[in-house]
Amino acid sequence: MEDPRPFCIGGRWKTGRETIPVIYPFTGEKVASVCIGSVADLTLGAVFAAESFQETRALPLYERRMVLTTIAELLFERRDELISTLILEGGKVRKVAEGEVFRAIETIRISAEEAGRVIGSILPLDRTAGGAGRTGYLTRVPVGPILAITPFNYPLNLACHKIGPAIAAGAPFLLKPATATPLSSLILAEIILSAGYPREAVSVIPAPGAVANEIISDDRFGYLSFTGSPDVGWQIKNRAGRKKVGLELGGNAAVIVCGDADLEYAASRIIAGGFVNAGQNCVSVQRVLIQREIYAEMTERICAGAQKLKVGDPEDPNTDVGPMISIEAALRTQEEIRSARISGARLLTGGKRDGALLQPTILSDVGIELPISCREIFAPVILLTPFQTVDEAIAIVNSSSYGLQAGIFTDSLQIAQNAFSAIDVGAFMVNDVPTFRVDEMPYGGVKESGTGREGPACAIREMTVEKMMVVNKR
Repeated sequence: MEDPRPFCIGGRWKTGRETIPVIYPFTGEKVASVCIGSVADLTLGAVFAAESFQETRALPLYERRMVLTTIAELLFERRDELISTLILEGGKVRKVAEGEVFRAIETIRISAEEAGRVIGSILPLDRTAGGAGRTGYLTRVPVGPILAITPFNYPLNLACHKIGPAIAAGAPFLLKPATATPLSSLILAEIILSAGYPREAVSVIPAPGAVANEIISDDRFGYLSFTGSPDVGWQIKNRAGRKKVGLELGGNAAVIVCGDADLEYAASRIIAGGFVNAGQNCVSVQRVLIQREIYAEMTERICAGAQKLKVGDPEDPNTDVGPMISIEAALRTQEEIRSARISGARLLTGGKRDGALLQPTILSDVGIELPISCREIFAPVILLTPFQTVDEAIAIVNSSSYGLQAGIFTDSLQIAQNAFSAIDVGAFMVNDVPTFRVDEMPYGGVKESGTGREGPACAIREMTVEKMMVVNKR
């Protein structure tokens, strides 16, 4: 049997006393075992990060850019291995795994470009009498080592969204990947070390949440970047101490379909946005609000499209929807569907489960107060709701405690602009679904969906702080 995979602390590979299995969600088979870190291991990672901070912050911008460019090249060289790894550890279908690897490469490339834009400015101070003869010179410096915590659903690209900007900012990092999907992050650690980033500045340590909680308040870290559930995220923020915190916490994304929309296009985008990665996406389409005059036709189009999706083996290049991360996750979702039906919801299609596979599911007549509507379901489930006026639809969207992304389909620029102004989200899509994201855009939410923004340029700004020198020209 293959030995357990070690983890990386300060550029050194270490085995732990405890291991966890990595399970292929499609078959339930063990595909690897990974050593998990202890509190002592994570603490040692913090020590290495603090000790290497002076070295990384002194790296010239061109060296940071070169390291990132090399990482992108090595990711491309190992793309086939990474695609296979994403399929096995997360049950991701091949086409989505391929997309994640190439997005990760782009995220690192964009981080390399942004590394060259960490620039300062000059601030004349003689606008007031007290500043006469003085000039301020501003620059941005890293706020400190970075503690990054990533979820299971996009384990490679979300790690790159934290590590790429950290390297661009000149910061060491400790990454704690999800224990369900640690393999791709460990490969990423190998690549970063091969690219020449200072070894002690690199730590990737899988660990259970209870263990990681013990390091949250460690003030050797200057910034904590967390992607995951709202319950855990806000608890982390409360325990983080003095460090800056960025939280990307998901939501129950809504899209409005107006009567003047291109219904065929809207239906195709809703199907793609609701069922990609088996709905395990922070901006997966969950709530679809359809103007009453087109409700019947749009419902028929969406249901027909969902029924055409191929569900099954992630290795099959024609598969559209693979398994959820675990049988337990699929069972939980099935129970939420059952509970919604007891409360009056109608099952239009799907709902059947085979192991961790859950058929793409569409429900109607779902009360907005039901858990399946007002919470993030993180599963291949779409809820259809009719509305009479756009103002009514906007009120329903805003009734959510979340505010990550939303969208609208309409040919009216005025309706789109009014909705954009009124809906409380971090980003708003016109004639597209809230699932849309390219990696250079600012990404983050309001309300329960988090605080701060990702996307390399925004993340670098989050991971740095402005510093000023005042020169007195006596």
